[in-house]
Parts: sequence; structure tokens; C-alpha cells
Amino acid sequence: MEKKKCPQCKNLILKTSPTCLYCGRPNKFMTKEYVNKKWNEENNKNVFDYIFINKYLIFILIFIFTIVIIIIS
Repeated sequence: MEKKKCPQCKNLILKTSPTCLYCGRPNKFMTKEYVNKKWNEENNKNVFDYIFINKYLIFILIFIFTIVIIIIS
């Protein structure tokens, strides 16, 4: 693995790490691409799953409720 010096604290860090482990400074070469890629993947996936699951839960609850009403009547 290739390492480079952190410009702020002068410790060696990996070029692929998003931030410096010692001082927390973002790694210029990786941060923008890394954050945008991770944010878009997680954000889109979570929103889709949340909407998808809620629609099915509401449908199932309404279906069960109507069946109970029909049985009771």
C-alpha cells in the first residue's frame, strides 16, 4: 500500500484512506469522490427501501382489516 504524509500533522497515512487517522484531516485525493459515491449509494438505497416497505405494510394492514370486518359481519 502506498503511503503519503499528511500535510497537517506530518504522519504517514494510506493514499486510499478518506481522512487522516491522527488529526482527522480529509484526504484531498479521495474525499470528494469517496463521499459522493458512498452518499449516493446509501441515500438512494435507503429511501427506496423505506418507501417500498411502508407501501406493502399499509397494503397488508388494510387487507387484514377488511377481511376481519367481512368475517365479523
